Amino acid sequence: MVHWEVRTCVILDKGGDMPQSKQIKEQMKRVLDVATGRQEADLCITGAHILDVYNKEWFSSDLLIADGLICGFAKSGKGRGKEVVDAKGKYLLPGFIDAHVHIESSHSTPEEFSNLVVPCGTTTVVADPHELCNVTGLAGLDYMIRATENTPLQAFFMVPSCVPSTEFENSGAVLHAPEIAKRIGHDRVLGLGEMMDYPGIIAGNDLVLDKILEARKVGKPTDGHSPAIFGSDLDAYASTGIRTDHECETAEELHSRVRRGMYVMLREGSACKNVLGLLGGVTPSNSRRCLFCTDDRQPKSILKDGHINNNVRIAVSDGLDPIEAICMATINSSECYNLKDRGGIAPGLRADLVLCNDLTDFSMSRVYIGGELVARDGQILTKIPPHHDKKVAGKMHVKGFSVSRFELPLKKSHVRIIDIVAGGVVTKAGEAEVKLEEGKWVHDPDVDIVKLAVIERHKGTGNMSVALIRGLGLKGGAIVSSVGHDSHNIVVAGDNDQDMAFAVEHLIRLGGGMALVKDGKVLASLALPIGGLMSDKSSLEIAKALDNLHEVGQEEFSLPKDLDAFTTLSFMALPVIPAYKLTDIGLFDVSSFSFVPLEL
Repeated sequence: MVHWEVRTCVILDKGGDMPQSKQIKEQMKRVLDVATGRQEADLCITGAHILDVYNKEWFSSDLLIADGLICGFAKSGKGRGKEVVDAKGKYLLPGFIDAHVHIESSHSTPEEFSNLVVPCGTTTVVADPHELCNVTGLAGLDYMIRATENTPLQAFFMVPSCVPSTEFENSGAVLHAPEIAKRIGHDRVLGLGEMMDYPGIIAGNDLVLDKILEARKVGKPTDGHSPAIFGSDLDAYASTGIRTDHECETAEELHSRVRRGMYVMLREGSACKNVLGLLGGVTPSNSRRCLFCTDDRQPKSILKDGHINNNVRIAVSDGLDPIEAICMATINSSECYNLKDRGGIAPGLRADLVLCNDLTDFSMSRVYIGGELVARDGQILTKIPPHHDKKVAGKMHVKGFSVSRFELPLKKSHVRIIDIVAGGVVTKAGEAEVKLEEGKWVHDPDVDIVKLAVIERHKGTGNMSVALIRGLGLKGGAIVSSVGHDSHNIVVAGDNDQDMAFAVEHLIRLGGGMALVKDGKVLASLALPIGGLMSDKSSLEIAKALDNLHEVGQEEFSLPKDLDAFTTLSFMALPVIPAYKLTDIGLFDVSSFSFVPLEL
């Protein structure tokens, strides 16, 4: 199994009873002996086109690997190794790095996530577990670290900065600066997670700034999250030392952030797809400040199209030079996060490598992590079983719930509407004239407006709010999920109160998950027992269950084929992305950062 590296020395720590300094010295000697030809390598890869990410060029050579490290190069066909692999003209690249991902959004355990993405060529991820931490607090981060101790995938973490994302919702935990200080110094913690409370930063809120200070004390960066922020507000945001942003949608936003010394992540998730929209802003001058990330990506998307190799494929197919695209997936991310032991193919670095079949499809023939072959031809070689932890079990502490709470009394028929924007998580601040009977909203089957409700599930507060949403296309039932970014309360939408209530009650019995209910019957569901966010099933089983949910949703509930209804629903409770969102407290206007009444 691949062991973790001593990052300050770039030498792999292989465990055992030998004192670490002596062990490192022995490894150094081994690498030196192989580099100079005094000893043969553990592995020699010959016949490959090798990418030099530093000079941005291809070259031909044999690559020598020992003790999980790259030792050096030999003339083509002259390298010596205990094992010799003929690449047969394939392309040898550094392992790909996902610069920002929420593993929980795959609905898979960390171990299964590793099994899923490593065959795609992803060897390192920078994960922000703020989904699970919003449910379980620091126990969620601890679980993630333990669960990835023995995975081939090299998983690093950011301590979540926004638990909850704002003070305008209730989550399962609250992490302030003292809690962040407890984990920020961990070897596998690279910094502070995405700072979504940009109004708090711009206003100089002490609680928010204290969190950033904890990262600065130990010399670690803070990730950003600043959609549609420009000018002096962006100056203020960047001045605190925030290093990255993955919420850009336009070339103008990309340029404005690079100008302020930030890295910009080109995201390609299951719902948010920004690579094509941002490529126009990537130039030879600024590409070194551009990274790739997935943020939120479901198993079906990964199984069908891949992971970071999908970002690279899209970028190259749109005209970006393959070398530039690969650098964005490798060395740029390693430099951004001070991962000095990876990202390139050079002596002394980790042997995290991929043999890529071509520069069009970017499928992987072989994947090596720490010099070990871990995947071949799209298949993981050894699957890691999940690690179980009762501390991250799903919480469904719902109190005071009944069908009557879905009633929506209105004084006026002119109301605010949450308008869905297909293909993203941003909504529009809509308005409409709706039908009332006896002072209450009633569903009009000829109009695409249904109820949306958010129900607090962590602490039994009894909080519940109801609003109206347009663009979901839902007819004849209810859709419900315990995945509701970022506090992950229960989110339910429907055209009648009875099915909505039944759906919520089913989810409580399930211990968290997703479901579709019609006429008091569950037509499809997926249990997510880990925090109400993740399944302990295989990625293939999860993908099939999600496919079934989508198929049933389209056939029985008229959900649009071009809209991922469950992913869309999960972002309707996130009060940091414009324009209208709904929390367990009420309807929230992100532009004014305040609650607003339903009536206009």
